[in-house]
Amino acid sequence: MAQQVIGADPAGVLDGCRVLPVLTVPDPRTAGPLADALAAGGARCAEVTFRTPDAARVLTTMAAHGGLVVGAGTVLTAAQAERAVRAGARFVVSPGLDEEVVGRCRALGVPVVPGVATATELMRALAAGLDTVKLFPAEPLGGIALLRALAAPFPGTRFVPTGGIGLDRMADYLSHPAVLAVGGSWMATPGHLERGDFAGIRRLTAEAVERSAP
Repeated sequence: MAQQVIGADPAGVLDGCRVLPVLTVPDPRTAGPLADALAAGGARCAEVTFRTPDAARVLTTMAAHGGLVVGAGTVLTAAQAERAVRAGARFVVSPGLDEEVVGRCRALGVPVVPGVATATELMRALAAGLDTVKLFPAEPLGGIALLRALAAPFPGTRFVPTGGIGLDRMADYLSHPAVLAVGGSWMATPGHLERGDFAGIRRLTAEAVERSAP
């Protein structure tokens, strides 16, 4: 049975998670050492993308690591959201806004962060009763300038910008009061995992966590 989450507010589940490692993990055997490396680097949360056949197994392994709050990313359907929660996801992230995914996550009591790229999509999210969205893909869309432009007419909205963001741009986003967390894949790439470079993952995570401190 998946762990039940009380409430559906992403800020409550992601409390203190200013940096959200976004992980694509082809080999589930690396999930345990990956969780250890992220936690050792100071990460408090992680997003396992459902882009690989064994993503649910990876999520289950990482969710069993007491030092991390683990969620599912790249969730495209309501059925996928249900699989993710059964696997232990504490939150769900989607690259776009799908009302069926939102509704299923609410029924399961799990926070959902849908992706938006325009003011129209953001208005749809707000109309659905959501106040936290993923700005995706953040850098190709216009970066911090777009975030500022969207945040201004929608006060109270919280953003998790993701997509093309590296350590050099992270602080710019985190300096904006509307940003809840920044998602990024640079801390643990498939290349790191293929090489077994968990020391490198720990080092990059620690650097990101240190620079994200208020």
